[in-house]
Amino acid sequence: VQLQASGGGLVQTGGSLRLSCTVSGGIFAVNLMGWYRQAPGKQRELVAVVASNGNTNYSDSVKGRFAISRAYAGNMVNLQLDSLEPDDTAVYYCYTILGNRGYWGQGTLVTVFS
Repeated sequence: VQLQASGGGLVQTGGSLRLSCTVSGGIFAVNLMGWYRQAPGKQRELVAVVASNGNTNYSDSVKGRFAISRAYAGNMVNLQLDSLEPDDTAVYYCYTILGNRGYWGQGTLVTVFS
């Protein structure tokens, strides 16, 4: 199973980015896809996830600013990051559950400067 993430970068406070992640190589259905992030010196934390039935869950810190969506028969997940703040600076990791097993993608760095 491979998760290919893209879209990180450097952006000014208040700016926007769009992260994408595509899953390939699995034989089980994608049950859940989403994003976690890890800031320097902090633990990895949930950002947003979307289940196969379309239900979403967001961290309180990003509600109203970030939007998660799925595409391409559910094998791609996008995360629209708007109104970015310096505290959003982190490595963002794509995550998926195929069947009953979780998989992580490589991280993509998001840096927000004031």
